[in-house]
Amino acid sequence: MKKILIVGGGLGGQSVAIALRKINIEAEIVEINTSFNVYGVGIIQQANALRALDTIGVGQEAIRRGSPYGQVKMCLPHGHQIGLAGPPPSEKYPSHNGISRKLLHDILFEEANKLGVIYRMGLTVATLDQKSDGVQVTFIDGSEGFYDIVVAADGINSKVRNMVFGESKPRYVGLSVWRYPFKRHEDLDTGYMYFGKKSKVGFIPMTADTMYMFVVTAEGEDNPIIPENELVSRLKSCLKEYPVKIAQDAMEQVTDAKLVNYRPLEALRLHAPWHKGRVVVLGDAAHATIPQLGSGAALAIEDAVVLAEEIQKGGDVSDIFDAYMKRRFDRCMMVVNASETLGEWELMEFQGKSLPEGANAGALMGRTIGALAAPI
Repeated sequence: MKKILIVGGGLGGQSVAIALRKINIEAEIVEINTSFNVYGVGIIQQANALRALDTIGVGQEAIRRGSPYGQVKMCLPHGHQIGLAGPPPSEKYPSHNGISRKLLHDILFEEANKLGVIYRMGLTVATLDQKSDGVQVTFIDGSEGFYDIVVAADGINSKVRNMVFGESKPRYVGLSVWRYPFKRHEDLDTGYMYFGKKSKVGFIPMTADTMYMFVVTAEGEDNPIIPENELVSRLKSCLKEYPVKIAQDAMEQVTDAKLVNYRPLEALRLHAPWHKGRVVVLGDAAHATIPQLGSGAALAIEDAVVLAEEIQKGGDVSDIFDAYMKRRFDRCMMVVNASETLGEWELMEFQGKSLPEGANAGALMGRTIGALAAPI
C-alpha cells in the first residue's frame, strides 16, 4: 500500500496517520471542520492508552505534558474512602495520566506534521467508488482522489460508516456528563470519585496546575436539551450533595456557562465486521462507548496501532482487515459492554431502584481494567 485516506482528524484519525507514516505510507486526513476546535475537557489515560501512544512515539510526551497520578480513591459523599480504582503503577507507566483533550490532540498534531501527514481541512467525502485495486473518492468540494484504502475515523455520527454500512444511530443511555476545568485544588493528590444518591462526581488532575471535574447525572429519559443560561445553576446544584471541601470549593468556582461541557451519553456499536471492501472503520465510528471506564480514546488509539501493524505485515486487504478484527473486536466489545452495564447500574441507583442480584461495580471495573493490561 502506498496511499491511504483517513476521514476524521480526531485522536483515532491522527494516531493511525502517524502510525502509517512511520511505515512509509502516505497518509491524508480530511476533516470536516475548517479548524481544530477540540471539544472536551480532560482525558483519563490508563497504562494501555500510554502503551499505545508509546508505539507511535508520543506516550512519554503525553506523560510529560499531562499529570501522572495514582489509583483513584473511591469515596462516599462526605469523603469516607470505600475503595481504589485503576491498575497499580508499573515500572514504565503510572497508574493513570490525566491530560486535557486539547493538549493530547496538539501532541498528535505536532507529531503528524513532523512526519508529513497531509491535512485537508473543511472537507469530507461526498462519494466512494470501490474498485478492485482501490477506492475512487469524490470530496464535497468536487475534487477527487484514488486511495488504496479508506479509514473511517469520523466519530460516533460517522458519515462514511453510514454510506458504506447503512445508517446507524447512537443510543442515548439515560445519563449525562458535565465537565468543568479548574486550577488544581490543594487537596488533589490523585484522582477522586464520590458516589452520591443522585449523581457521582470526580476530580482528575490534568497538569501540575490544572484539574477537571466530571459529574454524571440522569437528566431524563427524553434526553432534554439544557439551555446555556441554566448550565451553571444546575451544575452547582449537583454539587450540593457533596460536603467535602474540594466539591464545595468547586461549586463556588463554577461561574462560566461557556466552560460547562455538558453532553448526554450515547453509545453505538457496529456489528462485525467493521470493514467492507477497501473501507475500514475504527474508534467511535465502530464502537462508541460511554466513559464509565475512561477508555474511549484509548480504544481508538489501540485500533490505529493494530490496523497499521496489520497493514505493515502485508497481504490481501481482506486478510489485513480480518486480522485487525480478530485482534480488536472482542477487546473493544468487552469495554463497551462493561461500560454500558456500569451505566445501567448507575442509572438504576440514581432512580432509586434496586440493583440486580450480584451487581458489583468495583469487581466489574477491576476485571475489565485488568484485562486491558493484556497485549493488544
